[in-house]
Amino acid sequence: MPRVLVIDAHPDDRSLCAALAERYAAGARAGGAEVELLALRDLEVDLNLRRGLHGDQPTEPDLVRARAALVAADHVAVITPVWWGSVPALLKGFLDRALERGWAYRYRDNGMPEGLLAGRSARVVVTTDSPGWWLRGLMGDSAVRQLTRSTLRFCGLRPVRATRIGQVHGSTAEQRAAWLDQVEDLGRADTRRTPRRGKLMPPLPAAEPEPVT
Repeated sequence: MPRVLVIDAHPDDRSLCAALAERYAAGARAGGAEVELLALRDLEVDLNLRRGLHGDQPTEPDLVRARAALVAADHVAVITPVWWGSVPALLKGFLDRALERGWAYRYRDNGMPEGLLAGRSARVVVTTDSPGWWLRGLMGDSAVRQLTRSTLRFCGLRPVRATRIGQVHGSTAEQRAAWLDQVEDLGRADTRRTPRRGKLMPPLPAAEPEPVT
């Protein structure tokens, strides 16, 4: 049974993203997965990386549990809106705190990055009020690129697939119902193509703070 982590990155539990996360999780369970649904809004974590990469910041229990869920997962799904061409501060802060250098990635002696979360696949689902041609053509698909390339793949997850939901503003109840069905089907399909790695991976090494220069 593969293990799937679903990350709900919307601050509002009444949002379409929250409903999509629930339906993706339901589809993954129907596909035979063991599922954990992580709503970032419920975490008691300081989302401000207060000293950047140069200092030691206390790791809260919720952050420890979130990292353990990432380590245990065979597949990770991130459900988020696109705001101002990026992701909400809630998600950005979580990524800053959770994916520390030396834990989720490191740099080799030759300066090239190495992802330490390899062996996992991912799905990014974004909701947007913009038309698809605007999001992908004029805006360069910035939020999707940030999450898929600059974050998840950078940390070693592959493959990372992306799904865009929209135009949400002005959508009908029928359209929203169809999106929910679509995402539930994705959860089921992603689970069925996800092999279980077997035994749980050991904890990743603790992040080492960079010296102040």
